[in-house]
Amino acid sequence: MNILLWVLQVLAAFVYGASGIMKVFMFKKISHDVPSFGALPRGAWTALGILELICTIGLVVPAAFHWRPQLTILAAALLAVESLVFIWVHVKYHEMTSVILSAVLGLVMAFIVYGRVVLRPIV
Repeated sequence: MNILLWVLQVLAAFVYGASGIMKVFMFKKISHDVPSFGALPRGAWTALGILELICTIGLVVPAAFHWRPQLTILAAALLAVESLVFIWVHVKYHEMTSVILSAVLGLVMAFIVYGRVVLRPIV
């Protein structure tokens, strides 16, 4: 179970890291292609991107160094909640593929929270 959780944490860090970089540094370039980026103001997207970048670090670093591993749980929980925001945005714009992706990522984050709290805590 520990290996599965680590694989999920690392893969999620890559996905959310890429997403955060796009929201913070490439917003103008990608916002023209995605209608749902109009749902929130630019500052909100930047804040969500920064949150994703911080949580990317939080998914891996605290657990890897056994330093405040509860930060890994917090990072995964914040990303799970963020996925609910994205589901709402994508439903509003009828982007079903993005709804499904956001739901799956949210469930993976919720599983990491459950896994690190109940199944295989990092001590």
